[in-house]
Amino acid sequence: MEITGKTLIELGYRPGKWFREAIEYANKNQLEGEELSKYLEVVSPTIHEPHKKAIEYFKNIKAESKEEVDNVQQVFATMDELMKTPTITNGAVMPDACPTGSVGQIPVGGVVAAKDAIHPSMHSADICCSVMMTSFGHLDPKKVLDAAHSITHFGGGGRQQLFELPKEFEERALTDYFLGDERSMMLARTHYGTQGDGNHFLFVGQSKTTGETIMVTHHGSRGFGANLYTKGMKIAERYRKQISPKTRPINAWIPYSEDEGKKYWESLQLVREWTKLNHNVLHEKTSEALKVDSLIRFWNEHNFVFKDGDTFYHAKGATPLDDRFVPDSYKQLRLVPLNMSEPVLIVKGETTENNLGFAPHGAGRNISRTKHIRKKGGKSVQEVFAEETKDIDARFFSKHIDISELPSAYKDAKNVQQQMKEFGLGEVVDEILPYGCIMAGDWKVDAPWRKKRRKDRLNDEYRSKS
Repeated sequence: MEITGKTLIELGYRPGKWFREAIEYANKNQLEGEELSKYLEVVSPTIHEPHKKAIEYFKNIKAESKEEVDNVQQVFATMDELMKTPTITNGAVMPDACPTGSVGQIPVGGVVAAKDAIHPSMHSADICCSVMMTSFGHLDPKKVLDAAHSITHFGGGGRQQLFELPKEFEERALTDYFLGDERSMMLARTHYGTQGDGNHFLFVGQSKTTGETIMVTHHGSRGFGANLYTKGMKIAERYRKQISPKTRPINAWIPYSEDEGKKYWESLQLVREWTKLNHNVLHEKTSEALKVDSLIRFWNEHNFVFKDGDTFYHAKGATPLDDRFVPDSYKQLRLVPLNMSEPVLIVKGETTENNLGFAPHGAGRNISRTKHIRKKGGKSVQEVFAEETKDIDARFFSKHIDISELPSAYKDAKNVQQQMKEFGLGEVVDEILPYGCIMAGDWKVDAPWRKKRRKDRLNDEYRSKS
């Protein structure tokens, strides 16, 4: 008898790419009955069903106010669904957690461990969002902020005055399976030396311990990483349809045991390297502008995937404490920013059962940007800005204030620090007291497409009057 796709479907198998090869082999070798069944059991993909009950996870968070109650409940609701994903073996929630996206999507401030699986949605498009600090000694903080302001670049897209990407890195990236295409390399070059928008920042303050002036930058891999994420999600969805069709699409994964999984991991490491270079060029150029050498410089990611054997820790907004996750660690020190008017914490810590080797990555939010803006509706933007930044030199690169990034948009920093102590999420060894901060601001007000639209409208009005 001839074996067809219909034969396999009637035997209970789900159609997939493996059908063609299996059908050819079965017909060529005239398999039937028990022989056919045994062969199909071997070559058919293993179907991974979601866990019927969520894997237990550690809740290193509690509501400190009425406003936080709803936020915490939403975080637990999305984690309860997320932890049914069949690859997941452990998880934790940090004190700065807040939901993002649909139920079942990893929240900001969430950590999950997955066996033989990289989940692109769990590192998101902002791959390797991270922070780097440089100490410039006892310089005037205003002088440092002014110099940094002349160097950095915030907003959408790249910059006109390009910094040169190191040739050695570019040569390796060009041979990468996922990143060697023309679009990826264009983004790597044009976004080099840029910081993007949203909650990314350039912060200047002074060490509480030494008085030294320190600069901290916060951003991810920009379009270079976002392009890899898009590719990763497509591949993960292909695997999901084949091996775990009941898993939520947002939690699709690429098996590391597959060749594409290993190649994706290699690409993630290149994105990590690019991001570190991107931080470093801003710090180096600022040093050159100041005509001083840096005293100390170190960095850490807080939105990435970390490998330990065949287990992959996905930290969606969580700071890795354990040195096994940070191969270029400096004295086990990590940076945890809060908001522009609060110190950046310098912390260190050990892995415990409940922290899984991680700490918070910041202060987090209780409500969305839009809700926060509506909440401030009784006052003008200038009034809100004046109230919340009266003790710091706060600047928006676009010259348009974004009140969704002002201090009140974030959770109470003192509560986050208290919960860090309570749950054993790192020890604060120093604080970088705030002097000033630069953020993108509402750059879309003057985005190129809006400028063009305004110009076209004025031209139409002029023509209609003439």
